[in-house]
Amino acid sequence: MTVPRLKLGIAGLGRGFMLLLPTLAAHPGIRLAAAADPRSEARRQFRADFDATTYTEVADLCADPDVEAVYVATPHQFHREHVELAAAHGKHVLVEKPMALSLEDCQAMIDAMRRAGRWLVVGHSHSFDAPYLRAREMIDSQDFGAVRMISALNYTDFLYRPRRPEELDTSQGGGVVFSQAAHQVDIVRLLGGGHVQSVRAATGSWDSARPTEGAYSALLTFDNGVFANMTYSGFAHFDSDEFCGWSGELGQSRDPDQYGAARARLAETQAPEEEAALKNARTYGAGLSLANSQPQGIAHNHFGFVLVSCDGADLRPMPHGVQVYAHTRRYLEPLSPPEIPRREVLDELVGAIRHGCRPTHTGEWGMATMEVCLAMLESARHDREVMLSHQASVPKAGML
Repeated sequence: MTVPRLKLGIAGLGRGFMLLLPTLAAHPGIRLAAAADPRSEARRQFRADFDATTYTEVADLCADPDVEAVYVATPHQFHREHVELAAAHGKHVLVEKPMALSLEDCQAMIDAMRRAGRWLVVGHSHSFDAPYLRAREMIDSQDFGAVRMISALNYTDFLYRPRRPEELDTSQGGGVVFSQAAHQVDIVRLLGGGHVQSVRAATGSWDSARPTEGAYSALLTFDNGVFANMTYSGFAHFDSDEFCGWSGELGQSRDPDQYGAARARLAETQAPEEEAALKNARTYGAGLSLANSQPQGIAHNHFGFVLVSCDGADLRPMPHGVQVYAHTRRYLEPLSPPEIPRREVLDELVGAIRHGCRPTHTGEWGMATMEVCLAMLESARHDREVMLSHQASVPKAGML
């Protein structure tokens, strides 16, 4: 029996949508049915690419009877409003990371979807990437003993990519803790067991022209005794893709001779309006479309250097597999190149809606990740350890 494709509506045709666009277009279980965005050029491009309905308002998208599920890819501060709209119309939801900017908003989203009797999946974060999922399977096999410690670090040019003013304002969800720690925390929680007990963190905001957190380091302790250290810098100096064979975050080949390109491009702008225009030039409908958004590489997505220390080996998820450092030998557990990059997030959504498979990245999971991110900001602000109370363990896979 053929399973019908899931009719998906897109709320927000911005950067999040663009990153997932090749996956959305290629996934055999998805049909793009409609989209909402305030930009006329984006709506026009969506109609041309998919012969689908478009709306100016997210409320109208959610009311469309041909839409079964909504991918909420609007700016962070609108996630709660748009998830609640989708729930009110009985739609399933995939909501971009970060789930929301407060635990109150996260809980309201969970409650709305629960009342509607619909699935809420939070992503895409890099914890959907195949190397981290394979590492989790290897941990679950118990072939390597218990997990004891996790080290994760990522150095990028994040802060010097073109930004709108609100993306440099922490109160509006700007900075690396909301946008980047949501990835790294999700990965570390997936590998460490999910249930974080405490957070001790420091953050760095060292450029007055970009007044938000550009770096952080954090120590996480888990209820099962695992501890993890995480470091991230978006200050565009060292690039940790050097540790991954110059394979980029999206699986693309990187050219180390392009060092300093992000800062050089930004230096050509003279005002926030010019920077916003530079960012808009990289958006859907303003020169970008389905035709020029094909997958960039053959390696798996990744989020920097990650090392999981177990009793019997260290496991290192990498773009081409999981490197195993055992007692007496070192070897690679290879992964085939992805036919459809990032398909795991849509597999999880379709699996829940069409097949009743329990998703990992539920609303409760997303809320637990946001609790860690918010605790990092609180810990850095008040110079103290923060205890957590809204955590979720890694759910067991299977049918409901």
